[in-house]
Amino acid sequence: MSPIADYDAEDVLLVSRPDQLRALGTQPRVAILQLLRLAARSISELGKELGMPKGTVGHHVKVLEDAGLIHVVATRKVRAVTERYYGRVARLFLFEVEQAPEVVPPLGAATLRQAADEVEHARLANFGLVRARLAPRDARRLERRLKRLVDDFSQADAGEGPLKSLVVATWSSEPPDA
Repeated sequence: MSPIADYDAEDVLLVSRPDQLRALGTQPRVAILQLLRLAARSISELGKELGMPKGTVGHHVKVLEDAGLIHVVATRKVRAVTERYYGRVARLFLFEVEQAPEVVPPLGAATLRQAADEVEHARLANFGLVRARLAPRDARRLERRLKRLVDDFSQADAGEGPLKSLVVATWSSEPPDA
C-alpha cells in the first residue's frame, strides 16, 4: 500500500501544551510531520523515506501520537501483523508557546534545520540573513508584521500548484550574558 493522500483532519490545531511543543523539539519529528502533511504513511514507509530504522521512527511516532499531533488513519493486515498508517490531526499547526517558553529554542532550531535540509535541494526564490539592532518597540512591531505575513502565506494555500515553503524567525544574536 502506498501513502494515503486523503484522510480526515482538522484544518487547524493550536499547539500550545508543553508536551506537544516538546514533542516537536527534534528534527526527526519535524521531518515526520512534514512527510505526513503530504500523505499518511506507515512506520516502514517513514523509515525508508527518512533513512532511519523502523524502531527509531516508531519511537518518534509514539511521542507525536501521545502528544495528540498524529493519529492512526488507516490499517491493513500484512501477514499476521496490522500495519498502521499515521496522519496529522490537522493540516496546519499554529504555535502558542507562552505555556512552555523553554521549548522555543529547540523547536525553532528543529524547524530551521528542516528548512535548511529542504533549501539544500531547492531552487531558492529569495533568502537572506539580516542582523539589526532594534529598539524593543520596533522589534515587537516587526514581529507582528512577520506573524501577519505567515498568516497570509498559510491562508493563501490553494490546494493546488507547486508546494512552496516559508520560514521566518527572529532571535537575539547576542549571548544572553553579553
